[in-house]
Amino acid sequence: MQDAASPVPVPSGVSITVTFPDGNTRVYPQGTSGMMVAESISKSLAKAAIAIRVNGQLRDLSRPIDEDADIAILRREDAEAVELIRHDCAHVLAEAVQKLYPGTQVTIGPNIENGFFYDFARNEPFTMEDLPGIEAEMRKIIERGDRFEREVWDRDQAIAYFTEKGELYKAELIRDLPETETITIYRQGEWLDLCRGPHMPATKQIGGAFKLMKVAGAYWRGDSSKAMLTRIYGTAWRTQEELDAYLTQIEEAEKRDHRKLGREMDLFHLQDEAQGSVFWHPKGYAIWLALEAYVRRRLRDNGYIEVKTPQLMDSRFWEQSGHWGKYRENMFVVPDVVPNTEEGGRVFKEEPKHFMALKPMNCPAHVQIFKQGIKSYRDLPIRMAEFGCCHRNEAHGALHGLMRVRQFTQDDAHIFCREDQIASESLAFCELLRAMYTDLGFTNMKVRLATRPEKRVGSEESWDYAENALRQALESAGLAYEIAPGDGAFYGPKLEFHILDAIGRSWTCGTLQLDPNLPERLDASYIGEDGARHRPLMLHRAILGSIERFIGIMIENYAGKLPLWLAPVQCVVATITSDADVYAHEVYHKLKAAGLRVELDVRNEKINYKVREHSVAKVPVMFVVGKREAEEEKVAIRRLGSQEQQFDGLSQAVAGLTAECQPPY
Repeated sequence: MQDAASPVPVPSGVSITVTFPDGNTRVYPQGTSGMMVAESISKSLAKAAIAIRVNGQLRDLSRPIDEDADIAILRREDAEAVELIRHDCAHVLAEAVQKLYPGTQVTIGPNIENGFFYDFARNEPFTMEDLPGIEAEMRKIIERGDRFEREVWDRDQAIAYFTEKGELYKAELIRDLPETETITIYRQGEWLDLCRGPHMPATKQIGGAFKLMKVAGAYWRGDSSKAMLTRIYGTAWRTQEELDAYLTQIEEAEKRDHRKLGREMDLFHLQDEAQGSVFWHPKGYAIWLALEAYVRRRLRDNGYIEVKTPQLMDSRFWEQSGHWGKYRENMFVVPDVVPNTEEGGRVFKEEPKHFMALKPMNCPAHVQIFKQGIKSYRDLPIRMAEFGCCHRNEAHGALHGLMRVRQFTQDDAHIFCREDQIASESLAFCELLRAMYTDLGFTNMKVRLATRPEKRVGSEESWDYAENALRQALESAGLAYEIAPGDGAFYGPKLEFHILDAIGRSWTCGTLQLDPNLPERLDASYIGEDGARHRPLMLHRAILGSIERFIGIMIENYAGKLPLWLAPVQCVVATITSDADVYAHEVYHKLKAAGLRVELDVRNEKINYKVREHSVAKVPVMFVVGKREAEEEKVAIRRLGSQEQQFDGLSQAVAGLTAECQPPY
């Protein structure tokens, strides 16, 4: 925080008042730059400053301040600085590429989560072998320390410049900008780029904590009908320690990749003939069933009723809900067909055009069930749950194992309630969610309250009530949260629950969203205490979200070593010699009878080979038996990751393992 306590002389002429984060104010001449403000406070601040926030908007330090404003000087060590570092790094990447590979066109290069990328147009795509040389050139540019200078250009001048230079993609970008858009160029030394900014004062402030990571193909503007470009990804951080920690996390994530572990554990596979849909193998489906059974028990004991709704529904249904106009491009749509009685065949219905669609979400169908029969205010709340299979037409390039699929199942539920029940239902949901995440091994969680956006429906009073109700629920549940201003849906605020996994990655799974809009659109009502019809409110809620995705998250969180109750194979009975085959079958059947998921391995292989194979498959427990164990009716118990063995009597071992395998609820 800046020390703004010492006064400065009020200059003559037009002046402005700036307010610092600590509430103190100062008066400056109109047009004073951010750097001048920093210099007026202290030389050390001016040296450390990299940008300024003016009325919430991040700006270059060199830009003038023309009106009274709330300001904050940003230093390189501030958390927000990493976004500027990555943005500047993308510009340096583009300059390095054009220096080393003349004739390459630059297109777009934003900063993204954990890094940045830049897309290049070149006849010969870049490869991983090109990255070390490009990275070395980037370090030279950074060390040169050129200043980032902002220039405002005339639109036609900019188009002509980039066209003449052969930068046709940049020229196209400028043509497509709104007429009211200011065309800004950022120059670093002799190299320049189209950019809105902001940037740090000079390239040297990027530092050396960056690394180019990979190359990939990317269509121009994400359109598969347009040119294929080469995308170079990089990561950048404030310090080498942050970079090293991130690279370690990436390395660990590769070891934990659920696609790799899924193959090793024989859980599932994907193939081109069913893009974005999962083929669950018996072991993978065992995880699914155990998880689903756990969720179902939790829902049952928390007052939910379970339903099942159609996957294919008429387009008129989606038009009424509003999804047809806003979400159709993400829906799988098929023409409806009707019998042709004259020719005895089947034809597409022509008048009117008639379509069916696979449901991308469950909520409109749940309203249809609510509407069956008359509901009283005494019937509310109604908590309606479904393990609903949904389809969304995700782009091929966005698909990623279990994490991003086209067919998925949600642990979806909708709570139909009165306005006075929002707070209590939200609290109950928060407590249920926290208990379930704890059971599943996720105790580190962040919560965001997304509030009213600029464009919204409903009265200010209803928004006040809804936001306060969600806030009250979080505080009653003892959950710390941060506000996400303006990130709510147009019809209501929402809660987002982000869980952190074992290597520090954040996953958004649980959501709670307040919706007065859908009951209105679909004409849902209940009879109030006054005898009149009233609209219920809907709370859309999910805890796991996509079950496919959540299983993928759990596989990576546990590095495949799932808790015993979720392990697809809880125990393998393996023989040392064939002398123990008969006894091994007896042990196997006792474990089976106890309800455990167990396999028998009596192959003519050495026991060390069997142990290695089942360890790769992440089997948590092995009962190893040989001639001596058979004679004494004992088993040698080996646990995954341990070299030690524990010898127990058979009955005691079965009872002990059965107790360990009990689910948490």
